[in-house]
Amino acid sequence: MRALFATLICAALAACATKQENGYGVGIQAERQAALDQALQKESPPDTPGMYLALIDRMQAQGLWYASLAHIDAYEQQYGQSPDTILLRADALRQTGQSDASAVAYGRLANTPLAARGLRGLGLLAGEAADFSRAADLFASASRRAPTDALMLSDLGYARLRLGDVAGARVPLMKAAELAPNNPKILSNVALYLLASGEAANAQGLMTQQKFSADVQQAIRVDAKRVADAARASVASR
Repeated sequence: MRALFATLICAALAACATKQENGYGVGIQAERQAALDQALQKESPPDTPGMYLALIDRMQAQGLWYASLAHIDAYEQQYGQSPDTILLRADALRQTGQSDASAVAYGRLANTPLAARGLRGLGLLAGEAADFSRAADLFASASRRAPTDALMLSDLGYARLRLGDVAGARVPLMKAAELAPNNPKILSNVALYLLASGEAANAQGLMTQQKFSADVQQAIRVDAKRVADAARASVASR
């Protein structure tokens, strides 16, 4: 475990702080990224599908979920519906508290190239409802379809922790940490795993190295108590 912790620290120090790809689709991803870079320097009219989706991506990254819903409507009126817009809409519906409609939208991705993202979205909804057993199953299915997606692996590890399955959380979390060593959400889940595994000193070292705020550190400790309670309940039920 000490060697693992040292590896995570070195990887985190070496990682550049770049924005993670959202991963909405493949065909126009390069165009969308270029448009987003351009939009950050000067506002450009969304005169192509890729540029418009880039601007919607940026809205969602800024937390403008309701505005993004309006622009998704406008986009679909102009260019039609696609798996990309279904996923964008599903995410926005989830973030605006419209869980039922969000679940329907995520479900519509089942037979598309974004099926894994749909499963992850359904897993997030299950987690928000504290149904961590269903969440873990959905995240596992998503990860089988997208085995290098660090966020899906991290979500799977977290759901397993909340079920009290500390051992089962280790591999997906370590994969996630090595795939995305600069992602603070993933590293917070690694810190939670270290606490749940009795590695309090290593957990604190990771949180200190990452400069997690006092509130974030406290939230991780509160979650660690929940994990411990779930682990005890799991043992008692056997």
